[in-house]
Amino acid sequence: MEIVYVYVKKRSEFGKQCNFSDRQAELNIDIPPNPELAEQFVERNPVDTGIQCSTSMSEHEANTERFEMETRGVNHIEGGWPKDVNPLELEQTIRFRKKVEKDENYINAIMQLGSIMEHCIKQNNAIDIYQEYFDDEDAVEVTDEAPSAKTINVFRDPQEIKRPATHVSWHPDGNRKLAVAYSCLNFQRAPEGMSNESYIWDLENPNRPEITLKPSSPLVTLEYNPKDSHVLLAGCYNGQIACWDTRKGSLVAELSTIEFSHRDPVYGTIWLQSKTGTECFSASTDGQVMWWDIRKLSEPTEVVIMDITKKEHLENALGAISLEFESTLPTKFMVGTEQGVVISCNRKGKTPAEKIVCTFSGHHGPIYALQRNPFYPKNFLTVGDWTARIWSEDSRESSIMWTKYHMAYLTDAAWSPVRPAVFFTTKMDGTLDIWDFVFKQCDPALSLKVCDEALFCLRVQDNGCFIACGSQLGTTTLLEVSNGLCTLQRNEKNTASSIFERETRREKILEARHREMRLKEKGKAEGRDDELRDEPPILNLEELVTKAEEEFFDIIFTELKRKEAEAMKKQPKPPKQPSQETDEEVQGEEEAEEERGDGEGEEGGGEESPALGGQP
Repeated sequence: MEIVYVYVKKRSEFGKQCNFSDRQAELNIDIPPNPELAEQFVERNPVDTGIQCSTSMSEHEANTERFEMETRGVNHIEGGWPKDVNPLELEQTIRFRKKVEKDENYINAIMQLGSIMEHCIKQNNAIDIYQEYFDDEDAVEVTDEAPSAKTINVFRDPQEIKRPATHVSWHPDGNRKLAVAYSCLNFQRAPEGMSNESYIWDLENPNRPEITLKPSSPLVTLEYNPKDSHVLLAGCYNGQIACWDTRKGSLVAELSTIEFSHRDPVYGTIWLQSKTGTECFSASTDGQVMWWDIRKLSEPTEVVIMDITKKEHLENALGAISLEFESTLPTKFMVGTEQGVVISCNRKGKTPAEKIVCTFSGHHGPIYALQRNPFYPKNFLTVGDWTARIWSEDSRESSIMWTKYHMAYLTDAAWSPVRPAVFFTTKMDGTLDIWDFVFKQCDPALSLKVCDEALFCLRVQDNGCFIACGSQLGTTTLLEVSNGLCTLQRNEKNTASSIFERETRREKILEARHREMRLKEKGKAEGRDDELRDEPPILNLEELVTKAEEEFFDIIFTELKRKEAEAMKKQPKPPKQPSQETDEEVQGEEEAEEERGDGEGEEGGGEESPALGGQP
């Protein structure tokens, strides 16, 4: 029934009706010009008028209501079963199916549905809707586009006391959510009243977090379970391992006991590739790597001590900062330590010597990031001190590639999941660097100033288009990179592989050369020792004595001659017989006589004195 209300009003109350009609133009008033007013007019020439250089504009503000979205889930369960049949019981379902198949209506219904299905199958066979018509076309080149990135969203810590964002994890299904761990890592410098909460953000709603995680201690790491997106694994500042199920709320679902947990903050947690999807392992600066099963977090299933002396002494263990596990290499995992050493370990090893396979040394400080290349797992990336390095498992002496030393400390790094030659690094000055060593090796392809404070962590989305960076003030910035940085280029895999192989081969040649030089020096030193040891000491002593005597007597004779010559010059010369005078003495006497005024110069060939004129 339609509800209608009619308003009634008299025509006279509307006012006079307007009637329009066509008519000729009429002159209502005519004002003739006044000559007296024209005489009073003063012409201004020139005329100065002040104007603005820019157009006048007005500003208007309007407050609009923000559109907020809310996500609601629906649980789909298997239906169509009678109330007395439990669909989880296999025997009951089989019995009910046999009962239904004997019914006549069942056969008729199947025949009708079969004809419809047959029609759809014939349509699919007639036209292949998945046919690729442009297989022969070359891939589109996007390298001409300049590398760029833009900020998409910013997620700020809602707490009044700001905390650094220490770890970021993407939601495994569709990457629609972002889990961020917040913690103050400065020892005993956390301000009073600082919250322990961490958050899960929805990318479409940056105003407030979707879920709040409430641990007993601040979270240092936070990771989504790749098999079950409702489960999260976290490492706490007090060394405990926590597990959340978002379907059960904000409180911790499972928590490890303190006596069986780490003694230092948990800096690394990774899910393992297992059938159950419940296995994981963690690492801490206390020098231990622990395996866990989240179904029973009371104590770890296995503990490995990072003692490179292979004696499993905890006091000699190196503190673990970062972890790496590749599902394609299920028996291997790698640990980055505080001392700048990467330790390669074997999960299946039974003895300490078998568990720790080898080490890679190359950084001056803690290794904050450690990740294998997703396309070439034997090559891995590390970040420590002021540089990032690329290693190969075939070359243990040194890294095969490295960046220049920056002015700011590097804090995190990650490979691109779609391009084997691209990786990302963050620095303490708030800069995000994007490296493409196929395009440029000495400098980053793109350097972007994300914020004024330090960047502590980053994580790249699975499609390589979005990057999440966490800062010191708890701000998580979501960036989108250009198509050229998230699209696989033509022959890029082959080019990256050839670069890795070439640099590995070069390092092997240099290692062999250095090893050869060291062996030669060692051989020379040993040869000199053998010669000195083989020669008879008497012969050596006689030669040394003879040589020393000759040098001594030469010095003595030289000194005696010098002193004798000096003495001869100082002594007065006595008169000698003419027969005994030498030519030099005669010449000396003649010169003396010439000075005394003797004008005669006999037997010496002396010249006459010009002052005397040669007179007798």
